[in-house]
Amino acid sequence: MNESRAAVRYAKAILDMAVENKSTEGVENDMRKIVTTISGSPELRDMLGSPILKGELKKNALSAIFEGSTSVTEGLLTVLVDNKRISILNDVAEKFIILNEARKGQGIAIVTTAVPLTEELEKKILSKVVQITGNESTIENKVDESIIGGFILRVGDMQYDASISNKLDNLKREFTNSL
Repeated sequence: MNESRAAVRYAKAILDMAVENKSTEGVENDMRKIVTTISGSPELRDMLGSPILKGELKKNALSAIFEGSTSVTEGLLTVLVDNKRISILNDVAEKFIILNEARKGQGIAIVTTAVPLTEELEKKILSKVVQITGNESTIENKVDESIIGGFILRVGDMQYDASISNKLDNLKREFTNSL
């Protein structure tokens, strides 16, 4: 099974449990903490992906790192370890956040640019996203100098790539195909 599809399935199941237990806010806070912690720690990512380390060791480490989490989050950690899928924990947390915000009528618009967005430009993009999706959204700006210029806008599972690097790749492909 595709890891992305598996992550969505786990995220949907956790969202259903969180709604049932009336703990969506607490679980969302846990998921945000998980994403931040794993993204900021290459050692933790390596540990989660290591086939050498036993699942129980990974579970104990995660329980210590995310101590004070909700019972739903602790259950997720246990299930992922038991099913040997703990390596997709970060993906599950990201998908949960997206699904929960969609459930609340909110969304995250991820805008990748070569330089940080100005406040004025951020407001313009936000109004366009709300106009297109009909949902309240928040902007997350990622800076990636490799796109050279322009932007990449991702809202949910829709993506619009207006980056210079993408246009250059398309030109290169056209020249290669025409030879």
